[in-house]
Amino acid sequence: MSLFFEILGIVIPVFLVIGLGYGLRRAELIDQHFLHQTNRLVYYVALPLLLFYEIGRADFFANFNGALVLGSSMVIVLGFALSYGYATLRRYPPGARGTFAQGAFRGNLAYIGLAIVFNAYGSEGLTRAGILMGFLVPVLNFFAILALLLPHRKDSDHQGARFWLRQLLLNPLILASFAGIAWSFLHLPMPPILDGTLRIATGMSLPLALLAIGGSFSLERLHGDLVRAALATGIKIIWLPLLAAGILLLLGVRGQELAIGVLFAGTPAATATYIMAHQMKGDAELAGAIVMLSTLLSALTYTLALYVLRSLGL
Repeated sequence: MSLFFEILGIVIPVFLVIGLGYGLRRAELIDQHFLHQTNRLVYYVALPLLLFYEIGRADFFANFNGALVLGSSMVIVLGFALSYGYATLRRYPPGARGTFAQGAFRGNLAYIGLAIVFNAYGSEGLTRAGILMGFLVPVLNFFAILALLLPHRKDSDHQGARFWLRQLLLNPLILASFAGIAWSFLHLPMPPILDGTLRIATGMSLPLALLAIGGSFSLERLHGDLVRAALATGIKIIWLPLLAAGILLLLGVRGQELAIGVLFAGTPAATATYIMAHQMKGDAELAGAIVMLSTLLSALTYTLALYVLRSLGL
Protein backbone atom coordinates (compact mmCIF):
# COMPACT_ATOMS: atom_id res chain seq x y z
CA MET A 1 0.00 0.00 0.00
CA SER A 2 2.88 2.37 0.78
CA LEU A 3 4.24 1.76 -2.73
CA PHE A 4 0.89 2.71 -4.24
CA PHE A 5 0.82 5.99 -2.32
CA GLU A 6 4.41 6.65 -3.37
CA ILE A 7 3.34 6.28 -7.01
CA LEU A 8 0.38 8.59 -6.48
CA GLY A 9 2.80 11.12 -4.97
CA ILE A 10 4.72 11.09 -8.27
CA VAL A 11 1.83 11.16 -10.73
CA ILE A 12 -0.94 13.13 -9.02
CA PRO A 13 1.00 16.41 -8.49
CA VAL A 14 1.79 16.61 -12.21
CA PHE A 15 -1.85 16.19 -13.19
CA LEU A 16 -3.08 18.46 -10.37
CA VAL A 17 -0.98 21.30 -11.82
CA ILE A 18 -2.52 20.52 -15.22
CA GLY A 19 -5.93 20.62 -13.52
CA LEU A 20 -5.01 23.96 -11.93
CA GLY A 21 -4.37 25.39 -15.39
CA TYR A 22 -7.75 24.09 -16.55
CA GLY A 23 -9.45 25.58 -13.49
CA LEU A 24 -7.80 28.96 -13.95
CA ARG A 25 -8.99 29.06 -17.56
CA ARG A 26 -12.55 28.08 -16.58
CA ALA A 27 -12.53 30.75 -13.86
CA GLU A 28 -11.36 33.25 -16.51
CA LEU A 29 -8.29 34.16 -14.46
CA ILE A 30 -6.23 33.36 -17.56
CA ASP A 31 -7.32 33.64 -21.17
CA GLN A 32 -6.32 32.40 -24.62
CA HIS A 33 -3.92 35.30 -25.15
CA PHE A 34 -2.13 34.48 -21.87
CA LEU A 35 -1.90 30.81 -22.85
CA HIS A 36 -0.56 31.67 -26.28
CA GLN A 37 2.16 33.85 -24.77
CA THR A 38 2.92 31.27 -22.07
CA ASN A 39 3.33 28.52 -24.64
CA ARG A 40 5.74 30.70 -26.57
CA LEU A 41 7.68 31.53 -23.38
CA VAL A 42 7.93 27.87 -22.38
CA TYR A 43 8.82 26.63 -25.86
CA TYR A 44 11.35 29.29 -26.84
CA VAL A 45 12.85 30.26 -23.45
CA ALA A 46 11.96 28.26 -20.34
CA LEU A 47 12.41 24.67 -21.54
CA PRO A 48 15.50 25.42 -23.65
CA LEU A 49 17.12 27.05 -20.59
CA LEU A 50 16.16 24.06 -18.43
CA LEU A 51 17.58 21.55 -20.91
CA PHE A 52 20.78 23.51 -21.41
CA TYR A 53 21.29 23.96 -17.66
CA GLU A 54 20.59 20.38 -16.60
CA ILE A 55 22.61 18.82 -19.42
CA GLY A 56 25.42 21.38 -19.51
CA ARG A 57 26.36 21.02 -15.83
CA ALA A 58 26.26 17.22 -15.91
CA ASP A 59 28.98 14.72 -16.73
CA PHE A 60 28.07 13.73 -20.29
CA PHE A 61 29.93 10.42 -20.26
CA ALA A 62 28.30 9.42 -16.95
CA ASN A 63 24.78 10.20 -18.18
CA PHE A 64 24.82 9.30 -21.89
CA ASN A 65 23.67 5.80 -22.81
CA GLY A 66 23.94 4.99 -26.50
CA ALA A 67 21.80 1.86 -26.16
CA LEU A 68 19.02 3.92 -24.54
CA VAL A 69 19.13 6.46 -27.38
CA LEU A 70 19.19 3.71 -30.03
CA GLY A 71 16.38 1.72 -28.42
CA SER A 72 14.16 4.75 -27.88
CA SER A 73 14.71 5.84 -31.49
CA MET A 74 13.78 2.34 -32.68
CA VAL A 75 10.52 2.60 -30.72
CA ILE A 76 9.67 5.84 -32.55
CA VAL A 77 10.49 4.37 -35.96
CA LEU A 78 8.49 1.20 -35.30
CA GLY A 79 5.63 3.24 -33.86
CA PHE A 80 5.53 5.31 -37.04
CA ALA A 81 5.80 2.30 -39.36
CA LEU A 82 3.16 0.20 -37.60
CA SER A 83 0.62 2.99 -37.09
CA TYR A 84 1.01 4.41 -40.60
CA GLY A 85 0.88 0.91 -42.08
CA TYR A 86 -2.28 0.11 -40.14
CA ALA A 87 -3.96 3.35 -41.23
CA THR A 88 -3.02 2.62 -44.84
CA LEU A 89 -4.36 -0.95 -44.72
CA ARG A 90 -7.62 0.33 -43.22
CA ARG A 91 -7.81 2.89 -46.05
CA TYR A 92 -8.08 5.90 -43.77
CA PRO A 93 -8.53 9.19 -45.68
CA PRO A 94 -5.20 10.99 -46.32
CA GLY A 95 -5.76 13.60 -43.59
CA ALA A 96 -6.72 11.01 -40.99
CA ARG A 97 -3.92 8.64 -41.98
CA GLY A 98 -1.09 11.02 -41.14
CA THR A 99 -2.82 12.39 -38.05
CA PHE A 100 -3.53 8.90 -36.69
CA ALA A 101 0.09 7.85 -37.18
CA GLN A 102 1.51 11.01 -35.64
CA GLY A 103 -0.77 10.78 -32.62
CA ALA A 104 0.22 7.16 -32.11
CA PHE A 105 3.98 7.72 -31.82
CA ARG A 106 4.71 11.39 -31.10
CA GLY A 107 4.71 11.92 -27.34
CA ASN A 108 4.76 15.04 -25.20
CA LEU A 109 8.34 14.56 -23.98
CA ALA A 110 9.07 18.17 -23.11
CA TYR A 111 6.00 19.07 -21.08
CA ILE A 112 4.77 15.86 -19.44
CA GLY A 113 7.67 13.43 -19.93
CA LEU A 114 10.24 15.63 -18.19
CA ALA A 115 7.81 16.45 -15.36
CA ILE A 116 7.05 12.78 -14.64
CA VAL A 117 10.74 11.81 -14.75
CA PHE A 118 11.71 14.72 -12.50
CA ASN A 119 9.04 13.81 -9.94
CA ALA A 120 10.11 10.16 -10.04
CA TYR A 121 13.91 10.44 -10.20
CA GLY A 122 14.85 14.02 -9.33
CA SER A 123 17.63 16.06 -10.94
CA GLU A 124 19.69 13.02 -11.87
CA GLY A 125 16.80 11.52 -13.81
CA LEU A 126 15.99 14.89 -15.38
CA THR A 127 19.57 15.21 -16.65
CA ARG A 128 19.54 11.77 -18.25
CA ALA A 129 16.09 12.41 -19.69
CA GLY A 130 17.25 15.76 -21.08
CA ILE A 131 20.21 14.18 -22.86
CA LEU A 132 17.95 11.45 -24.26
CA MET A 133 15.42 14.06 -25.36
CA GLY A 134 18.14 16.00 -27.19
CA PHE A 135 18.56 13.02 -29.51
CA LEU A 136 14.89 12.01 -29.73
CA VAL A 137 13.31 15.37 -30.62
CA PRO A 138 14.88 15.47 -34.12
CA VAL A 139 13.74 11.87 -34.73
CA LEU A 140 10.21 12.63 -33.54
CA ASN A 141 9.96 15.79 -35.63
CA PHE A 142 11.27 14.10 -38.76
CA PHE A 143 8.77 11.23 -38.62
CA ALA A 144 5.93 13.55 -37.59
CA ILE A 145 6.53 15.63 -40.71
CA LEU A 146 6.90 12.47 -42.82
CA ALA A 147 3.61 11.08 -41.49
CA LEU A 148 1.71 14.21 -42.52
CA LEU A 149 3.43 14.66 -45.88
CA LEU A 150 3.27 11.06 -47.16
CA PRO A 151 -0.52 10.93 -47.65
CA HIS A 152 -0.33 14.07 -49.82
CA ARG A 153 2.85 13.23 -51.72
CA LYS A 154 0.93 13.07 -55.03
CA ASP A 155 -0.70 16.47 -54.56
CA SER A 156 0.73 19.13 -56.83
CA ASP A 157 -0.24 21.95 -54.48
CA HIS A 158 0.89 20.67 -51.07
CA GLN A 159 2.84 23.25 -49.16
CA GLY A 160 4.73 23.47 -45.93
CA ALA A 161 7.57 20.96 -46.37
CA ARG A 162 10.25 23.66 -46.49
CA PHE A 163 8.70 25.45 -43.52
CA TRP A 164 8.65 22.31 -41.40
CA LEU A 165 12.20 21.43 -42.43
CA ARG A 166 13.25 24.78 -40.97
CA GLN A 167 11.28 23.93 -37.85
CA LEU A 168 13.20 20.67 -37.61
CA LEU A 169 16.62 22.27 -38.00
CA LEU A 170 15.91 25.34 -35.86
CA ASN A 171 13.82 23.73 -33.12
CA PRO A 172 14.79 25.53 -29.86
CA LEU A 173 14.59 22.31 -27.83
CA ILE A 174 16.98 20.56 -30.22
CA LEU A 175 19.38 23.51 -30.26
CA ALA A 176 19.35 23.86 -26.47
CA SER A 177 19.86 20.14 -25.93
CA PHE A 178 22.79 19.96 -28.33
CA ALA A 179 24.29 23.14 -26.82
CA GLY A 180 24.08 21.52 -23.39
CA ILE A 181 25.53 18.27 -24.72
CA ALA A 182 28.45 20.16 -26.28
CA TRP A 183 29.01 22.13 -23.05
CA SER A 184 29.02 18.93 -21.00
CA PHE A 185 31.09 16.96 -23.52
CA LEU A 186 33.80 19.64 -23.55
CA HIS A 187 33.79 19.90 -19.73
CA LEU A 188 33.28 23.66 -19.90
CA PRO A 189 32.88 25.29 -16.46
CA MET A 190 29.56 26.82 -15.43
CA PRO A 191 30.43 30.27 -14.00
CA PRO A 192 28.76 30.91 -10.61
CA ILE A 193 26.79 33.92 -11.91
CA LEU A 194 25.47 31.95 -14.88
CA ASP A 195 24.74 28.95 -12.67
CA GLY A 196 22.77 31.08 -10.20
CA THR A 197 20.84 32.84 -12.94
CA LEU A 198 19.87 29.63 -14.68
CA ARG A 199 18.94 27.93 -11.42
CA ILE A 200 16.39 30.69 -10.73
CA ALA A 201 15.14 31.02 -14.31
CA THR A 202 14.68 27.30 -14.93
CA GLY A 203 12.41 26.97 -11.89
CA MET A 204 9.55 28.35 -13.99
CA SER A 205 9.85 25.81 -16.80
CA LEU A 206 7.88 22.74 -15.74
CA PRO A 207 5.13 24.55 -13.75
CA LEU A 208 4.43 26.91 -16.67
CA ALA A 209 4.45 24.01 -19.13
CA LEU A 210 1.89 22.06 -17.10
CA LEU A 211 -0.31 25.13 -16.54
CA ALA A 212 -0.27 25.77 -20.29
CA ILE A 213 -1.41 22.20 -21.00
CA GLY A 214 -4.24 22.49 -18.49
CA GLY A 215 -5.32 25.90 -19.74
CA SER A 216 -5.41 24.61 -23.31
CA PHE A 217 -7.39 21.50 -22.34
CA SER A 218 -10.78 21.40 -24.03
CA LEU A 219 -13.30 18.59 -23.69
CA GLU A 220 -14.98 19.99 -26.80
CA ARG A 221 -12.13 18.46 -28.81
CA LEU A 222 -13.32 15.01 -27.78
CA HIS A 223 -15.53 14.54 -30.80
CA GLY A 224 -15.21 13.21 -34.31
CA ASP A 225 -14.01 9.62 -34.82
CA LEU A 226 -13.41 8.50 -31.24
CA VAL A 227 -12.74 4.92 -32.35
CA ARG A 228 -9.66 6.03 -34.30
CA ALA A 229 -8.67 8.34 -31.45
CA ALA A 230 -8.94 5.47 -28.96
CA LEU A 231 -6.86 3.17 -31.19
CA ALA A 232 -4.10 5.78 -31.53
CA THR A 233 -4.24 6.48 -27.79
CA GLY A 234 -3.90 2.77 -27.00
CA ILE A 235 -0.84 2.48 -29.22
CA LYS A 236 0.74 5.59 -27.69
CA ILE A 237 0.29 5.01 -23.97
CA ILE A 238 0.03 1.20 -23.75
CA TRP A 239 1.77 -0.59 -26.61
CA LEU A 240 4.72 1.75 -27.13
CA PRO A 241 5.87 1.57 -23.46
CA LEU A 242 5.65 -2.23 -23.64
CA LEU A 243 7.57 -2.21 -26.92
CA ALA A 244 10.16 0.12 -25.37
CA ALA A 245 10.60 -2.18 -22.38
CA GLY A 246 11.22 -5.17 -24.64
CA ILE A 247 13.65 -3.41 -26.98
CA LEU A 248 15.62 -1.73 -24.19
CA LEU A 249 15.94 -4.98 -22.25
CA LEU A 250 17.23 -6.72 -25.38
CA LEU A 251 19.81 -3.92 -25.79
CA GLY A 252 20.97 -4.36 -22.22
CA VAL A 253 19.50 -1.17 -20.76
CA ARG A 254 18.76 -1.55 -17.06
CA GLY A 255 17.99 0.45 -13.94
CA GLN A 256 16.89 4.06 -13.97
CA GLU A 257 17.64 4.45 -17.67
CA LEU A 258 15.26 1.61 -18.53
CA ALA A 259 12.58 3.33 -16.48
CA ILE A 260 13.20 6.68 -18.22
CA GLY A 261 12.94 5.01 -21.63
CA VAL A 262 9.62 3.39 -20.71
CA LEU A 263 8.21 6.60 -19.19
CA PHE A 264 9.21 8.62 -22.26
CA ALA A 265 7.62 6.04 -24.57
CA GLY A 266 4.39 6.30 -22.55
CA THR A 267 3.93 10.06 -22.82
CA PRO A 268 0.52 11.15 -24.15
CA ALA A 269 0.28 12.62 -27.64
CA ALA A 270 2.04 15.96 -28.02
CA THR A 271 -0.06 19.12 -28.29
CA ALA A 272 1.97 19.95 -31.40
CA THR A 273 0.16 17.16 -33.27
CA TYR A 274 -2.99 19.30 -33.23
CA ILE A 275 -1.11 22.38 -34.45
CA MET A 276 0.69 20.47 -37.22
CA ALA A 277 -2.51 18.79 -38.37
CA HIS A 278 -3.97 22.27 -38.92
CA GLN A 279 -0.92 23.37 -40.89
CA MET A 280 -0.33 20.31 -43.06
CA LYS A 281 -3.74 19.09 -44.29
CA GLY A 282 -4.22 16.68 -41.42
CA ASP A 283 -7.45 15.86 -39.59
CA ALA A 284 -7.30 18.48 -36.81
CA GLU A 285 -10.48 17.17 -35.17
CA LEU A 286 -8.96 13.69 -34.85
CA ALA A 287 -5.68 15.17 -33.61
CA GLY A 288 -7.45 17.12 -30.87
CA ALA A 289 -9.35 14.02 -29.74
CA ILE A 290 -6.13 11.96 -29.56
CA VAL A 291 -4.34 14.65 -27.53
CA MET A 292 -7.20 15.04 -25.05
CA LEU A 293 -7.96 11.33 -24.68
CA SER A 294 -4.32 10.26 -24.30
CA THR A 295 -3.62 13.03 -21.76
CA LEU A 296 -6.65 12.05 -19.65
CA LEU A 297 -5.85 8.33 -19.68
CA SER A 298 -2.08 8.74 -19.19
CA ALA A 299 -2.70 9.54 -15.51
CA LEU A 300 -3.88 5.94 -15.15
CA THR A 301 -1.25 4.32 -17.38
CA TYR A 302 1.57 6.27 -15.72
CA THR A 303 0.34 5.10 -12.31
CA LEU A 304 0.37 1.48 -13.50
CA ALA A 305 3.75 1.83 -15.24
CA LEU A 306 5.41 3.40 -12.22
CA TYR A 307 3.89 0.78 -9.93
CA VAL A 308 5.44 -1.98 -12.04
CA LEU A 309 8.78 -0.17 -12.29
CA ARG A 310 8.94 0.49 -8.55
CA SER A 311 7.95 -3.12 -7.85
CA LEU A 312 10.98 -4.17 -9.89
CA GLY A 313 13.18 -1.81 -7.90
CA LEU A 314 13.51 0.79 -10.68
